[in-house]
Amino acid sequence: MGLVFSNRYKVGFASAIGLTGVYVFNILSAKKSPKKSRAVYKLATWNIAAINNNPFEYWITYDENPNYGKLMKDVETFIVNPGELDILVQDVFTDDMFQQLKAEMSAVGWDGVDEVEKLWESEYKNRKIVTEYLQDKTIGAKRLASMPDRVTNTINLADGGQVYRPTCINMYEGDLDNMEQWYSAWLEFMFHTTVDIRTKKGQELKSVHDLLLPIKRAKYPAVTEMEESICIPLQTLCGAVFDAILVHMLNTLAPSVWMPIKLELGNKLNKQKQQRTLEILEQSYVDSDIIFLQEVSAVFTDSFAQSTLPQNFVLKCPDKLDGKRDQNSMILLHKDKFSNFEEVTDIVLEFAESKIGTGDGDFFAVTCTASDGTNLLVASFHGDTNGLQTIPVTTALTRAMANDRFTECKLLFGCDANTYEQPNKKWLQISDFAEAYTGLGLTSCFGDQPDPTNYTTFNARTYLQPQLNKACKFNDRRSHGDVNPKDFILFHPEHFKAISTGKDNTGRQEYIEGIPFPTLEFPSDHGVLRTTLEML
Repeated sequence: MGLVFSNRYKVGFASAIGLTGVYVFNILSAKKSPKKSRAVYKLATWNIAAINNNPFEYWITYDENPNYGKLMKDVETFIVNPGELDILVQDVFTDDMFQQLKAEMSAVGWDGVDEVEKLWESEYKNRKIVTEYLQDKTIGAKRLASMPDRVTNTINLADGGQVYRPTCINMYEGDLDNMEQWYSAWLEFMFHTTVDIRTKKGQELKSVHDLLLPIKRAKYPAVTEMEESICIPLQTLCGAVFDAILVHMLNTLAPSVWMPIKLELGNKLNKQKQQRTLEILEQSYVDSDIIFLQEVSAVFTDSFAQSTLPQNFVLKCPDKLDGKRDQNSMILLHKDKFSNFEEVTDIVLEFAESKIGTGDGDFFAVTCTASDGTNLLVASFHGDTNGLQTIPVTTALTRAMANDRFTECKLLFGCDANTYEQPNKKWLQISDFAEAYTGLGLTSCFGDQPDPTNYTTFNARTYLQPQLNKACKFNDRRSHGDVNPKDFILFHPEHFKAISTGKDNTGRQEYIEGIPFPTLEFPSDHGVLRTTLEML
């Protein structure tokens, strides 16, 4: 006779054999298989924006120095409504300055210098400095001024130090009081300075001009075939003209005033940026299992090693570490919970349906084994500004997961997808991304239909930076700033479910809605996105 009968008879049976009803219950319970606890992963993803080295780039609240607000609003007026101050480019960057630049570019053996001279004569020298140069959207779309700035603005050295291009928009402390002093220092820096940097080959000594990167039409379609073929000397010219206009503008608007403001801001926003980034990770995210990072400088590896983070994490970074653009994706994994790491970045990208214009370090993927034996494919990605690479990269990941190489793996994907709330043919709307990732069999920490107003960025760029297409007026910071839902953690819904998800723009696991950042306390223009997943 078994023990399957009503509770009334169970008690009678227990009394007959001298047992209590409670003991019978325990016997019955013991016959059931104990419920196995499910693995839980605490994840975070953060674009730490290591390349933002311009103290003036974003509108910030800085009431301690009233000169800051006046300066930035004067710059806004100069660029929005220059009036008679809108002089010709050749009156700021002269023909003689161009000839000096041409001689330097020819001396290093660049192709296309003669073609650039023709463009100088026909396209650039007779433009007005504001309405026809700074405000020219095609220069922005082609990255002709912003690309050389990105690479040379602040160069992180292998020993942890930094060197700065002579310009108004970094921490360069040399004399910028007049055009002659600036240009002499600029040419010396670009063509006669060598730097010891971290590259995919290890530590290398490079001339600054050798760090300049080609501008590819595949990534920036506004660039013509001719411009692509001469993009190194062309971007050097455009970058030089841009820097010259800034020196002229600031010395016209606020001589002897703007430089102290720059240095004061830079000490708080830029020089302490990496230290503050590490502090946030150490103090608020040390209990994470996996942290996906984007836009990380190559020398972050050294700073990480000197922090307390190695007590808890291993830092995995790409074999093709890019120390030029310094926009690498990396991953922190809890050292006691994961092992057997293998980079599979190139293998995953082979599954792309067509050529993806990602640069070295933009996408990074590794396989690993969790302590419970689960095999994982973990990936980190920083999309292009308009998010046009995000769906192709996500598609490549899911196609790879279907291959025998990864069929035993579970996917965890942290990314700055660069998605946008509002529809636009030029960028990736969040609803289109959601439709794409659900169509690929994925879901996100926000679910299948993320709230387009659940923002992870709220920044507003000033007019004192090289991408004026992204600038907005002080009074338009909310309406015209970059206020968008850009960051995600993706996974397969048959593998995991999200238990909780949160954001952080303070460094304290708190998110204050409606404030622009970075701030003097929070060093990035992206918030931290965190989620807890339960394995199914």
